Amino acid sequence: MKVVIAEKPSVARDIAKVLNITARKTGYIEGRGCAVTWAFGHLVTLQEPGEYDPALKRWSLDTLPFVPDEFKLTLIKNHGVAEQFQLIRTLCEQAEEIVCATDAGREGELIFRYILALCRCEDKPIRRLWLNSLTPEAIQAAFKDLKDGHDYDALYAAARCRSESDWIVGLNATRYYTVRHGQIGGSDRVLWSIGRVQTPVLAMIVERDDTILQFRPQPFWELTTRYREVVFKYSGQRFEQAEKARALLDTITGQPFVISGSAGKEHKEQPPQLFDLTTLQREVNKQHGLSAADTLAAAQNLYEAKLVTYPRTDSRYLSKDLQPGVARIMEKLMAIRAEQIAPLNLARLPFTTRIIDDTKVTDHHAIIPTGVRPRNLGDNDQLVYDAITTQFIAAFYPVCLKQVTTVDGVSRQVPFQAKGTRIIEPGWTILFPKKKLSQDAADDQALPAFSKGESGPHEPSLREGRTKPPGHFTENSLLGAMEAAGKFVEDDTLREALKERGIGTPATRAAIIETLLRRDYIQREKKQLRCTDMGRCLIALIQDPLLKSPEMTGEWEENLKKIERGQLAPDIFMAGISGYIRSLIEHSSARRLDPARWGSCPLCGKEVIKGKRAYGCSGWEEGCPFVLEAEHRGVTLTPRRIQALLQLRILPQPVRIDDEPRILILSTQGLIMDLRLPSADRQKTLVKEDRPAKPLVRENE
Repeated sequence: MKVVIAEKPSVARDIAKVLNITARKTGYIEGRGCAVTWAFGHLVTLQEPGEYDPALKRWSLDTLPFVPDEFKLTLIKNHGVAEQFQLIRTLCEQAEEIVCATDAGREGELIFRYILALCRCEDKPIRRLWLNSLTPEAIQAAFKDLKDGHDYDALYAAARCRSESDWIVGLNATRYYTVRHGQIGGSDRVLWSIGRVQTPVLAMIVERDDTILQFRPQPFWELTTRYREVVFKYSGQRFEQAEKARALLDTITGQPFVISGSAGKEHKEQPPQLFDLTTLQREVNKQHGLSAADTLAAAQNLYEAKLVTYPRTDSRYLSKDLQPGVARIMEKLMAIRAEQIAPLNLARLPFTTRIIDDTKVTDHHAIIPTGVRPRNLGDNDQLVYDAITTQFIAAFYPVCLKQVTTVDGVSRQVPFQAKGTRIIEPGWTILFPKKKLSQDAADDQALPAFSKGESGPHEPSLREGRTKPPGHFTENSLLGAMEAAGKFVEDDTLREALKERGIGTPATRAAIIETLLRRDYIQREKKQLRCTDMGRCLIALIQDPLLKSPEMTGEWEENLKKIERGQLAPDIFMAGISGYIRSLIEHSSARRLDPARWGSCPLCGKEVIKGKRAYGCSGWEEGCPFVLEAEHRGVTLTPRRIQALLQLRILPQPVRIDDEPRILILSTQGLIMDLRLPSADRQKTLVKEDRPAKPLVRENE
């Protein structure tokens, strides 16, 4: 008998239908010498420490770090899991061959292999069904091309390393910081949840919010002039001092304006590339405000409804073998998008390297529609389906051709320039009437014909403005930063190069954001994501910079990809993770206040010195502006408190401000922040939602 294990019941039913297997049993479908069964997503997980040794149920610093010599598996404690697993095990024990039909990716492979391991059926012959969509044609083609299951051993190794490294870092760091700091400020116990990926993401949000808090707007002045109803900008830098700007304004006031030259050139704006999951989530969030998690859920619904291809992909390209099928998909889409597809010559579609590139397709190609006609979609599903379908059609449209004209002028040797853009051929942009082209709004003005040497009166003026801080993260910008390992990159080519070092994977980034929201470390304010006092406090407590470093997390993700490709031994990666967590706990435990110094400057890292009225950076002569005064909102900070703020960045014991206990933190931007921890009821809720924090053993116990 052949046993097929799918990830979900709905997928198992689709597979059984294609294979003409119809006899429904409890927990599986049987027929033609085959049984198709299913998991409920993850059925098996790694054991908790207390299952290795009952003594480890107590949270104590004495037992840290805990890294098992060999990881053991157990069933997830959800309703129906034990019964379904027992059925799968019985089928696997009877099977002559087992087919893995879970999602075709790292986590799908992990789900199957963990089930196989707990069933003790790893020696059975296994085959791999690799699906890019769930249409009957795709399922039939995949079954005709079943792979040897062991061809995916490297993928499983990477999945296992991801699972075990998250367990090691998350469990040890969470226990350590909860035991050490769980009763900070004398409040009820707080569970400080740490994650290999979630903590660097939180640190990025905290740093951005701190930068905005620290930001002090600076005035500037821009010199412009209006000639023949066209606005010309001063060609030099904007002015930081009003006197210089006004002096130049006085120089040209009442003087003629002369056109010194003009030039025009055509600019081609290429059609958009196809979506991978992250760019889909970013675009839908930007245009419609849908969260990354909701977009992924909608894309998964569309995949299971056979409307789009596999969504958890990091590729924006199609492979060469898919090229013949694109026209057939377009023909099917004519039923719902006839007007948009009509201008395309389906017999001669432009398959550029921006669309077809085998070298940039790994596990899965870009997300595209299958051509199956949608019916009765929910609001979110319809939004996401429309975005995917429009992007797919637009990728084959002509370029947008623009005429960009630059006109130079001068008045009393003061140079000015005006730009204007005229759309010659809208090309692909007609499909996106609400989306702005990538150009400065000031360059949008219509320009009349100018002649070199013409002259006339003009109207110069000054505009005063103020510099603005960077914006708070939105899910769109945060996903982009996670994809580029903390760097803020708009260029598609550079962002593609940084994908290898991204934080998390396309499949997990939405869940990371939702985890931070659920644990009350960040909160949504309209489209913005902002850190809470809890989140800022946690980042202040974590002294180890690597634990909150996007670059380090990006290196770990890059190494996991190397394991997938067979370029790095899993043991080497896991040895590095184990060594890191041991070093983290040893150094964190040994950290104490140094009475011989005040501490280091949060802005530049140099030593802090004591002055007559305040504490300041020893690098003040080089321009470092950091100063810390001993008074904060009516509270006098003792020398011991100053040392704690400068060396630990946090004052563990509360001070009373406005008759309320507050925790003081010194931010990375040099600001003292007084934070209110959540109420006792809220803390208990957070602990209940996460793994339990009891029983704890304090350090001195």
